[in-house]
Amino acid sequence: MSEIKYPEMYPLGLKKIEWVKRFMPVLAELGRRYGEEKPLSGFRVSMCIHLEAKTAYLALLLKELGADVRVTGSNPLSTKDEICAALAHLGLEVNAWFGTTPDEYHAHLKKTLEFCPHIILDDGGDFVEMLTSEYPEYAKDLLGGCEETTTGIHRLRMREKNGTLRFPMINVNDANCKHLFDNRHGTGQSVWDAVMYSTNNMITGKTVVVAGYGFCSSGIANRAKGLGANVIVTEVNPYRALEAAMDGFRVMQMDDAAPLGDIFICATGCNDVITKRHFEVMKDDVMLANAGHFDVEINKDELRAISTEQYESKPFIETYVMKDGRRIHLLADGRLVNIVAGNGHPAEIMDMSFALQTLCILHIAKHGKDMENKLYQVTDEIDRDVAMIKIAAMGLGLDTLSDEQKEYLGY
Repeated sequence: MSEIKYPEMYPLGLKKIEWVKRFMPVLAELGRRYGEEKPLSGFRVSMCIHLEAKTAYLALLLKELGADVRVTGSNPLSTKDEICAALAHLGLEVNAWFGTTPDEYHAHLKKTLEFCPHIILDDGGDFVEMLTSEYPEYAKDLLGGCEETTTGIHRLRMREKNGTLRFPMINVNDANCKHLFDNRHGTGQSVWDAVMYSTNNMITGKTVVVAGYGFCSSGIANRAKGLGANVIVTEVNPYRALEAAMDGFRVMQMDDAAPLGDIFICATGCNDVITKRHFEVMKDDVMLANAGHFDVEINKDELRAISTEQYESKPFIETYVMKDGRRIHLLADGRLVNIVAGNGHPAEIMDMSFALQTLCILHIAKHGKDMENKLYQVTDEIDRDVAMIKIAAMGLGLDTLSDEQKEYLGY
């Protein structure tokens, strides 16, 4: 039985799901391709994911393909209650609501795993952590799972290295059709959508400091440049720092950038990127936001400790007053700003990421018993399949090689 708060909100949720479906043609094509076959019949699938309209479409597609699906949220502040209500109305078990306490969040994860899934879809690694450290008995039928995020892949690589990865997992994050588009273009657009909507401030002319220059953070930096911002990048990786510099950005240490920035966006996956010593030298009315999976990049404990007053300026903006009267505004409680204070990635982008998830889940259903307890890459066949469906849906033309050209290139 579902655990949701506002079942009466389902009509709004259904409208939002129907809207995004119009812009997700790759998932629609997979539904047409496999819908009659029902290749997931008899399989139990547990999903830990940001519960909003686009992820709801993925859950419904898996149900359409025959799976028994349970879903929960991967972030207490990213869950949309109307979407939970819609999924429950459509027959899925949903255990989530907006603003869960840590105990409620843990209980929802547990309940979503209690039916001993065959396949898991994880977003950040919380399912894997629970199945490994707390409730290994829930993994008795587990064939494997997929991981969506950069942060989750970091955690899986550590487990694989330490010999504590107890079941096969597929690295969806690093597939070409995911990280080249979702991480860069999806994050780049959705972060600034959320910042502009929640603050109602201009970006043009502001000094924006972006922590990191990976796929997500480079997308954020380049979108900020396109909006007319003066962009500073901070990095620990020398190659990425050079890349940022040659892309036209100023590159410096956070200690030097802290007094200069008007808006700070973290997207590193690391903790304590912005801390007390940075808060102490920041401008008045500076904006802080995080686009990494966990709320650890901006040290909220230290920010609270040095403030004399704290209040909500407007939804998703918490203002901290310093002893000298300066105000520091923290967006979305330091959690994923693009989905907590916004609508998440565009539907057209998530169409590819969730198509990868679907095909990888089908792969596990078919081959999971023969897979080893390690981290797998998405196969070239699956990655290319998604790209080709997207190419066709967008009406793009693609050249092909002649036999002579293939021979020349050694294919």
